[in-house]
Amino acid sequence: MPRTSRKRSTLANRAIVASAALLLGGGGLVAVNVYASAGEGDSNRSATRTQNAGQSVSTIDCPDVATQDQLANVPDAARPEVDRNLALIDSQITEAYKRFADEKAQIERDPQFADNAILNPLKDKRAATLERIALSIGRVAERPQGLEGLAPCTLRAGNSPAQGGQGQNGGQNGGQGDGQNGGQDPGQNGGQGDGQNGGQQGQDGGQGDGQNGGQDGGQGDGGQNGGGQAGNGPEASDFVDITTVQPNVKKARTARGGSKGTFTTDCGVNEAGKFNSDNVIVAPGVSNGAHHMHDYVGNQANDAFATDDSLAAGATSCLNQGDKSTYYWPVLRLQNGQDEADANVDGGGKEGNVGEIQTPSQVTLTFAGSPKSKVTAMPRFLRIITGDAKAFTNGDANANASWSCTGFEDRQLKDKYPICPEGSQVVRSFKFQSCWDGQNADSANHRTHVAFADQNGRCQNGFKAIPQLQQRVVYDVPPGPGFAVDSFPEQLHKPITDHGDFINVFDDNLMKKVVNCVNGGRKCK
Repeated sequence: MPRTSRKRSTLANRAIVASAALLLGGGGLVAVNVYASAGEGDSNRSATRTQNAGQSVSTIDCPDVATQDQLANVPDAARPEVDRNLALIDSQITEAYKRFADEKAQIERDPQFADNAILNPLKDKRAATLERIALSIGRVAERPQGLEGLAPCTLRAGNSPAQGGQGQNGGQNGGQGDGQNGGQDPGQNGGQGDGQNGGQQGQDGGQGDGQNGGQDGGQGDGGQNGGGQAGNGPEASDFVDITTVQPNVKKARTARGGSKGTFTTDCGVNEAGKFNSDNVIVAPGVSNGAHHMHDYVGNQANDAFATDDSLAAGATSCLNQGDKSTYYWPVLRLQNGQDEADANVDGGGKEGNVGEIQTPSQVTLTFAGSPKSKVTAMPRFLRIITGDAKAFTNGDANANASWSCTGFEDRQLKDKYPICPEGSQVVRSFKFQSCWDGQNADSANHRTHVAFADQNGRCQNGFKAIPQLQQRVVYDVPPGPGFAVDSFPEQLHKPITDHGDFINVFDDNLMKKVVNCVNGGRKCK
């Protein structure tokens, strides 16, 4: 993909300064709803994790088929066909959301229109695809039951989030992982921060809608500022002034027998501009399987069709050529009205992901130890996904990314983007699962072969501690609510949908060095 300038433009500065000028004393967010359509209002406020629940419908909410218990153990012989059909289900939702966005005004006038024109056709397509999934598994194993019940979808009112579900890893990932990573406390503190400023945010969000609703609606439809704002989020209530959030990070103490060392690998900041909208872990062999653009560092052979062999033979951006691992995450865009080179392609503007892609100012990739035990080597080609790209509609059981600002990293946010003061940069961080089942490099749902440690830092259920990948990605963007991560269209660019992916392609000698450094309490590169 041709690369545009990542320098902060004069237009970008003017756009963001205009928003930042609405920040009043005390740090309360008083900003226009710079992305949402005029229909996204601010009624029904409550002290929940998303403060600004509007009355109008805002997105399509479908059960996430891939995370269901029935698909927890897909046989290897059926997995390629199942993966292709799961990717097709994502495409069906994307197509339905496009229709929903085009017809939103009519839907709000006539809810029956949504059933006839969007939800019922989507249900029929999903039902047929779910039947194909059941058939493909049934050819080689027991046919899964109850998948047809996952076909219906609904329209969600306003900006209300899904409730945090239990899920397969709900308590473990949502609680233990977040406790370890600062996710649980950010969630709580996000609430505290919102509680302090929630009324003001809600009020101001409404003011933003009233003042700029028509303007933003026009921009979202390709009006005044062109393609920089797609009209499908985020909105003002998705941002919070980091200075109003109380410190909330708790660090686990390393006990005797724990592993205190670290290994850091330098793989650059994607200077070469490697992007695609594939996801070889979740949708292998499917182009545009992610429906949003990913930043890649490390292995340069990663696309939907990459195999273990092609990754092993691929070039790497890592300084240590023994690390051919692939590290990727959704791009962050400055939504300043300026088109990116992908404005008219899949994964980009065609799916509501618009604005200038921002190159990180810094990417730090660190492998850390366990506070309770020594670590064992990761298997080569181990695949790990952390966070949930569909957390807005799935609930936050598997959400795991954190947001902060340089100089304020003792304050982590889970479901809000930070507004950083002048001179401070935006930080997004991911702490990956650090317990492995000792057998599998992947699993059918891409989650159950790895897990987070418990609240005390121990691996449970016979899992083994492995070096924990900790990613820290920093961006120099103008202060104010003017950026967002790419997302599936129906996820509305919510910060809680942030996620990271990793495939281990360390050579054996370098992985031994990682383990020795971590277990030996040394800091290595």
